[in-house]
Order: sequence, then structure tokens, then C-alpha cells
Amino acid sequence: MQVFITGAGGFIGGSVATRFMREGYKVRGLVRTPEQAERLAALGIAPVLGTLADGGILSREAKRADAVVNAASSDNLFAVQTLLDALAGSGKAFIHTSGSSVIGDDARGDRLSEQVFDEDTPFTPAPEKAARAALDQLIRDAAQRNVRSVILCNTMIYGSGLGLKRDSVQIPPLVAQARSSGIARYVGKGVNVWSNVHIEDVADLYLLALKEAPAGSFYFVENGQASYAEIVGAIAARLGLGPTQSWPVQDAIDAWGFGHAVYSFGSNSRVSAAKARRELGWRPRHASVLEWIGNDMQLD
Repeated sequence: MQVFITGAGGFIGGSVATRFMREGYKVRGLVRTPEQAERLAALGIAPVLGTLADGGILSREAKRADAVVNAASSDNLFAVQTLLDALAGSGKAFIHTSGSSVIGDDARGDRLSEQVFDEDTPFTPAPEKAARAALDQLIRDAAQRNVRSVILCNTMIYGSGLGLKRDSVQIPPLVAQARSSGIARYVGKGVNVWSNVHIEDVADLYLLALKEAPAGSFYFVENGQASYAEIVGAIAARLGLGPTQSWPVQDAIDAWGFGHAVYSFGSNSRVSAAKARRELGWRPRHASVLEWIGNDMQLD
């Protein structure tokens, strides 16, 4: 089977591409630069040079592949529409990467939410996340066009990437901030909680979804949870820093931008992946982001 993967130079896409290749699939991966293409080819993955704006490339690759994984963006409507149009009527799998900030709140680090979402929990997305929720629904509806569309809604991903990019997008910026300032900081009070999952378990679930997931399905991806105060405390201990501190949300916005400060680091995003375990037989092997930070997180 040949699989086309967008974002193959990134953290998730590169890890999924590598996992699929190790499983014996022929993988073609979309990358943006010649340097990424050269490095991807060295791993045994066929590079496709282009971007999500290159509709002709996306359409051609989707039509020639047996399945498509979109791991380049959770929010690019043009790319998703182009790929789905190319796959319409084929019955081929289209696995889309979403993110659990779609159910995130505006706690700004100051409130712990008791709400834990599963796939059937109704919710009204925050205005900043309404477009993502609509795109997820568009993808699920593609099942009516004879596309085996599947959404994997990832939580905070930790661990070292399996492909070209080692670092994820949430914990490394916290580490970088702590190192540059000498103080490990969380947004607000840091009592907000995120579900989390190791990248190796994520890659395993993409493989299971390709093999088993029915058309129109949606799965949350998690195997544990922790508050940002706990995560930042583990970072401080690993780096040998002093006491952690609260960071006013405006300072975090100035440093990271509104989306990251308010949703990536300041919101609650608590979900259950019981459906993926039940329907796909997913069995994650890694269970503690705090242990990973303390024992396995690379510092170079």
C-alpha cells in the first residue's frame, strides 16, 4: 500500500511517516524545502516538494495513493477540500490530524475544569476554534462521498519525534522560556489541565486507524493528564531551577501570541480516548508526561 502524508517534515507527520515505513508501507511525504526532501529520502521515504497551497500536487498525490494522511495543518480548509475532492468516490482512507484545543476553554490558567469530553459530548467551540470544529465536521461528512474519512484529535503530545523533527509544540517552548529567563513559568495559576499522549503511541494509533477505522469516525487521542503547574514543576526540576512562578497571561501572549498563550498553555483540554481503545484495540505504552520530562526529555 502507498500512503501520501502531508507534513512529513514535521513532528507528527514525520513520526507517522517513519512508523508507516517501518511497517512496510510505501510512503510519499510532502515537505517544503529541498533540504527536508534530501533528509526524508535518506530515511527511505519518497519526498514530494510542495506546500498545502499547491492544489495540483495535492490532487495528483491523493489520486495516486491508496490512502492519505493530513498531518500538516489542523485548520487548512483549502488543502482538506482539495484532498477530499481528489478522493471522492474512491473509498480510500483520509486520516486528518485535529487537536483537542478545539474543546479548550478560556481559563487562562486560573481555573480547573471538571469537564472531561468524549466523542459524544456536545460542546460549543470558542469563537477562535469554530472554524476547526466546522472543518472536522466537513471531513466526517466526506463519508457520504465514499471517502473513508477519519479524524484523530490529538491532545498534548510529548516525546521525541521519530522523523525529521524532534520537538513538539507545547513542552519545548516552556523549556526554552525557562532556560532563557532562569525561571520556569506557567500561565496564570497553572491549575488548568491538559490530557496528553506520547508520540510513539500516537503513531501507533494512526496505523490502527488506517487499518480499522470506519468512515466518518472521530477519535480523541490521550493516555493521561497533568496540570500545567505540574508540568512546569517537572521542567524546573529537570533543569535544576528554583521555584516556579505564575506568568500573567498578557506577558505570555506577548511572548507566544494569543493562540498559544490562551489555548495551548492557558486552557483546559481534558478528553477520554476510551473509544479508540474499544473500537481500534489501541494499547498505549507510555503513561506519564511527568516521568518523561524527569527522565527522558532531551536537553541538548
